[in-house]
Order: sequence, then structure tokens, then C-alpha cells
Amino acid sequence: MLSSTWRSRSTRGVLVIGAAAALALTGCSDKSTDSGSGATGTGSGGLSIQPVMQVDTAGKEVPKTDPAKAADPAGDGKATCAPGTAIAMAGALTGPDAALGINIVNGVKLALDQHNKANPGCKIELKQFDTEGDPQKATQVIPQIVNDRSIIGLVGPAFSGETKATGQILSDAGLVAVTSSATNATLTQNGWTTFFRGLANDDVQGPSVAKYLVGTANYKKVCVVQDNTDYGVGLAKSVTEGLGAAADPACAASIKKGDKDFSATVTKIAAAAPDAVFFSGYYAEGAPLAQQLKSGGVKAVFVGPDGVNDPQFISQAGSAAKGANLTCPCGPAPEKFAKDYEALNGQAPGVYSVEAYDLTTILAKGIDGGKVTRPDLLGFVRSYDGPGLARTYKWSPNGELANAQIWIYEVK
Repeated sequence: MLSSTWRSRSTRGVLVIGAAAALALTGCSDKSTDSGSGATGTGSGGLSIQPVMQVDTAGKEVPKTDPAKAADPAGDGKATCAPGTAIAMAGALTGPDAALGINIVNGVKLALDQHNKANPGCKIELKQFDTEGDPQKATQVIPQIVNDRSIIGLVGPAFSGETKATGQILSDAGLVAVTSSATNATLTQNGWTTFFRGLANDDVQGPSVAKYLVGTANYKKVCVVQDNTDYGVGLAKSVTEGLGAAADPACAASIKKGDKDFSATVTKIAAAAPDAVFFSGYYAEGAPLAQQLKSGGVKAVFVGPDGVNDPQFISQAGSAAKGANLTCPCGPAPEKFAKDYEALNGQAPGVYSVEAYDLTTILAKGIDGGKVTRPDLLGFVRSYDGPGLARTYKWSPNGELANAQIWIYEVK
């Protein structure tokens, strides 16, 4: 929902995330370890990430999906399949960005739990593979998945870098790979035949968010800061182009994944006095950047994309996270889904949890329909057209969604 606070802030064109002194701050695609997560999850100090609105490529508000119409992983309860029929999940389950991978695998678990309880004749197994979000490690992990013939579908890879490094391996193996989080726009331009993206890519997110920031939030000057990952670089380019004259090249900056000291970047941004700072990267770096911007006296609103959209950003950034705008091609968790998810996993759903659930449901529907070989399940996904909790899923030949939109969130 759209809060009155947000409306008044948007009209003014300035959101204050802080105002004080010195440099220290309390933070796919490549997307830390810990439990909490989510588009509506709660972090420290009572702050939480709350949905504001869904926007189209013009940055204008559009209605959300009706969860009552979503496909149900339980199906009719009559499915049968051979024991040992399995799907896999691949992504960061440990490492600095693991919270995002955990959000995904927990969404997969919920869909399979609901499916398997309802279908005693078809118990689909889940095999988890930890890539740590590292493209190099992923090139060692994905062949393990490909060589396990019991695995007929994959939810993943999770991050853009690891997907770029392994997409051809999966395509050559004919293994359908549905990602709930890898958003680099170029991934669908490689000629792969088994890759399907379950959310908008960065070339949709970038212009949508840019037009929202300029046309709806009325920001006149925005500093774009990017990390050096495939995700960060690609999204920053798209956002900068979409912002047009509002993107100030004098305060644009690049940082390295793993950096924690952003004093030079803060000094540059403070001198520019922008209305907003868009950080194209992940919460592991976004949190300390937000902190240091606040401590450095920067009064611009901090804006982060899906890689930052996690309660770990709040936990690590502390009070500096308040008022931040976070965007995502991922949708918020409907009430019943959130209740079921937390009951099973012991934590609230997070960014990509809903998409992972929806994509797993699609794979389960294919298996329930007798598509129990890699070629058959691939064909089922390729021709799929149906509603999920987050959106309608229908893919173009290159694996992009036929219709994709972006959500705007606020930390409050």
C-alpha cells in the first residue's frame, strides 16, 4: 500500500536518511549469511521493509496480482511419479550474501512441502547446492547437478555472475533452469535454450525505477554508485540511462565487491548534494555505504535495488536504513503464504521467496502432468502460461517474461 508519509515525501522530492557527522554507517543476479530476509521482513530497531507500490516501465503505479488466482503446488492430489524424482536449487547458502539464497531455497521447500503432503504418490525430492554466489565455485557445482540424472529441473542459478558462468553448461545438458533472482539483462542473449527468468531483468528494473525516481518521486539530481559485479554494472548502466539529465556524472562512483571503506565516494557525493543516491549492488556493501553517507552528512535518500532489499540491510545499516527506498522485480509475500512460509522455515519470507515458490510450483505441475524427463519438463516450462502469487508466468523464446513489472519498497 502507499503510505501518506511516502506521498508527502515524494511531493517534496527529498527523503532524509540522516544528517550527522563522520564516516561509519549502520547494508540477481549476485546477491549474507543469517536468517531474516524479506520484502516485508523486519530488521533491527523495529524497522522493516514495506511495499509501497508496483510500477510499470513508465514508473507509474499498476495493480498487484490477485493471489487467489495463483497456481497451487498441491494440485489435485492424484499425481504419481517414480521414487527419487528430484529438482535442485543452486545458489549462495553460505557466504556474505547467503540470506538471499536462503530466501530462495525456503520458498522452494514450501512449494514442495505443500505438493508432497497432498500427493503421496509423487514425492518430489529437493537437492540443494551451495555456490556461495561465486561464479568460479558455480562452475564446479553445476556439473554435479547436470551429472545427477535424477534431477530433471533446477531453481537457479541464483545470481547473475554464476548464471553467466554456467548457463551454457545447463543449456548443453538440456536441463531447465528457472531463476528467481538472476537479473542481468544480457543473460538471455547468449543463445541458451533452457534458461527462464522468473522476474523482470535489469533493463526493465533500471528504466522503471529511474522514471519513478524522476517522474513520481520528483528527484532532480541522483548520484549512481555501482559495484563491480555483472549485476551491479549492468543495472547501473540501465538506471543511469533512464535517469537522463537527473544522473549527475560528477558524483557517479564505482566500488569493489568486498569494500567497506567508502570515504572517497562519500566525499564526492556530499559535495554534489544530490536528492538521492542509487546504489547498484548488494546489501553487504550497501549497508556500510548507507551508514557512511549518513555519518558524512549526506541528506539524500538512499535507494537500493533487489540486491539490497533484505532485512540484513537494516540489521547492518541500523538507523541509517530508515527512509531508504528499495526496489525489486520481486513481489511482496501475500498473508497466507507468509504464514505458511514462517511455520515451515522458522523465519519470515524474503526477497525472491515468492518467485522461488511460484517457479517450483510450475516445475511440480509439469511433473504431476507426466513431464518426468528433462526434455519433457523443459517443453512444459517453455509453453507454460499461468498465474502465480507474484505475477503471470509466460515466457518468450529467449526465456524472458512476456510481462514484467517492478515493486517499490520503503524502510520504515
